[in-house]
Amino acid sequence: MNIIKGRVFSFLKRPEDISDLSSFLYIEEGAILFGESGIIEEVDTYSSIKKRYNEATVNDFGSSLICPGFIDVHNHFPQTQVIASYGTKLLEWLNKYTFPNESLFKDEAHCKKEAKIFLDLLNANGITSSVSFGSVHPISVETLFSEAKNRNMNLIAGNVLMDRNAPNDVLIPAKQSYENSKRIIEKWHETGRCKYAVTPRFAITSTPELMEVSQSLFEENQSCYLQTHLSENIDEIKTTLSLFPENKNYLSIYDDYNLLSEKTLLAHSIHLEKLEREMIVDTNAVAVHCPTSNLFLGSGLFKFEDLKNMGIRTAISTDVGGGTSFSMLRTLDEAYKVQQLQDFSLNPLESFYWATLGNAKALGLDDEIGAIKPGNMADLIVLNSSSTSTMSHRMKKCETIQEELFILQTLGDDRAVEGVFVAGKNQKPF
Repeated sequence: MNIIKGRVFSFLKRPEDISDLSSFLYIEEGAILFGESGIIEEVDTYSSIKKRYNEATVNDFGSSLICPGFIDVHNHFPQTQVIASYGTKLLEWLNKYTFPNESLFKDEAHCKKEAKIFLDLLNANGITSSVSFGSVHPISVETLFSEAKNRNMNLIAGNVLMDRNAPNDVLIPAKQSYENSKRIIEKWHETGRCKYAVTPRFAITSTPELMEVSQSLFEENQSCYLQTHLSENIDEIKTTLSLFPENKNYLSIYDDYNLLSEKTLLAHSIHLEKLEREMIVDTNAVAVHCPTSNLFLGSGLFKFEDLKNMGIRTAISTDVGGGTSFSMLRTLDEAYKVQQLQDFSLNPLESFYWATLGNAKALGLDDEIGAIKPGNMADLIVLNSSSTSTMSHRMKKCETIQEELFILQTLGDDRAVEGVFVAGKNQKPF
């Protein structure tokens, strides 16, 4: 048996406001017990657990904060070396930087090398579950699944479906995409902690035939997810509607092919019309916020307060490589600023809920990840709120857990992540 000792913090429900102390569990001298299976067995005070499990191995993190691992609901595996590419908006950025880099993922050796780097970077930043795009090449997502399986890491991923409006080496015809996806689903979906997501990139790179393929895959494999992009950029929306002139709005294209459900993840969802917001409510789909990429590419501001008030489910993500950081702490910081620009202060309880239990609920996986409780996987992170000289100095004036969380998200990065446990195994790689 294994014990992780520290200050235990985990959400019980969505916080109503910054003063909602009933929304979380906090144990000052806490401990988490788990066995070789990586499943949490007990959460209690350290003295109580140690008394009953005196022979257990103890990982003592002192006064550091033990939290559920962060969950990243949207990112791109083939774009690690696209991060920090200068001077473009979305569509030019895709053509100038992204598609050329994704073409490299037809090579298995390249995919294996990049898969390890990609998951190392996620883990180093406290991300223990990921929802990821591969490239169009089946080997890209298969090597990523293989690396995740080796770590017993929760990964939802899919090979990208694209058959137009991009260079030929990142296009695959609709029929072949169906066959590729079907084979990958049979081999990898629900193997270990791997799960498949049907992944049409977006409507611009999808012919009607490919949209039909996406529909068939999603309807034939109802335990799979569907991930795509929606209304990220004004020029994107205009181009999309020019390709689908019979549709009055962007989201109606996906709806026409029955791609909207509670398992649908709609990355960005910035420039939504009223009818589109109502459609998301009706279908229970998830609008995924990508703050660092939205700011970096100048795409627009996510309307969190409006979506929340409408009852739209939301999630938050790094969106690397349009996103500029693998750090969920940096991502939460930028999300706060995005809302400040719209006269809304996103409180730190809401932020940390979003990145843990909130994202788990968005994926329908809150009985496995997102909270520290018996029966869940021991996907845990250790956060040191005094990990830099600036943070250490600021923490001397800290009086509440809410204030500490805000310091972490405002000033923290990968240096604040002392430990990362995926199914109970420490994966902090460097």
